[in-house]
Amino acid sequence: MVSERLQILSALVAIAVPSIYLLRRKLRRRRLASPERVLILGASSGVGHATAIQYARRGVKVCVVARRADKINALAAECGDNCIAVAADLSVVDDMVRVRQTIEKAWGGLDTIHVCAGVSALKPILELTGSEGDEDASGEGIQNAQDIALKAVQGNFTGPLVAALTFIPMLTRTSSSPSILLVSSMAALVPAPTRALYAATKASSLLLYQALAIEQPEIAFTFILPATIEGGFRASAVDAGPVRESDPNKKGLKIDYVAARCIDAVDNGIRGNIILPRFPYAIAHHLYYLIPSFIEKQAAKKYNFPARR
Repeated sequence: MVSERLQILSALVAIAVPSIYLLRRKLRRRRLASPERVLILGASSGVGHATAIQYARRGVKVCVVARRADKINALAAECGDNCIAVAADLSVVDDMVRVRQTIEKAWGGLDTIHVCAGVSALKPILELTGSEGDEDASGEGIQNAQDIALKAVQGNFTGPLVAALTFIPMLTRTSSSPSILLVSSMAALVPAPTRALYAATKASSLLLYQALAIEQPEIAFTFILPATIEGGFRASAVDAGPVRESDPNKKGLKIDYVAARCIDAVDNGIRGNIILPRFPYAIAHHLYYLIPSFIEKQAAKKYNFPARR
């Protein structure tokens, strides 16, 4: 009992220190030439879509990018004359270079990037092979699992990597206060059953951008780490897995709320991780390193994953 209390006390201290740091990392409000020039990658739905609309209402110059031309053109029409739409794939180099050329020609530069694109994955890893129980997976099944994994890597890691390589030089060259926001996930910090592939690929892009924040200190890097968000994001699952958790449209974070928090963080020059909602997920993040078995049980419960011995 005493040992458990010490663990909990240590966890509370671990939570308090980052909270104090959070209060200190807020910089002065960004000062930019008006209007701000914003690029939103992954704007056809969800947080990216809502972020574009909220920016457009402020009269900001917005470039919206997504693979589906019909969706992105409809969004541009809704956003108005200050919006540019480019149908492009975040993970395709030629597409991103084309987006950069479009922005250079239209605006002469860029101030802010929101990286909102990504794909989901919903199956336990071993199910990707099609085998059952302790049955050995066939070569074909393992190849299928690898193919699915590569799709997740392409959507959640390669895309953000290509974006960084394509736009960071322009950003630092043409903006007086450059900013990059990555929409990541709590799954990048806390592992959960059925989310292994999603978590691994989101964690890789998060660490990539966190390292970039050290390499490029002149850019304000912000990382939004939300819990479940409402909407149809899970329909993008590369493994076509079922949704196991409670209905995200009933209990998930509101899309407009997350978008507003993204914009506010960029406006105020906040660097580093922003966990949404902070309670209880910031606690879960720190408790995982102190009492992993407790967090693992809670994760299994959230995703209705049966306990195994």
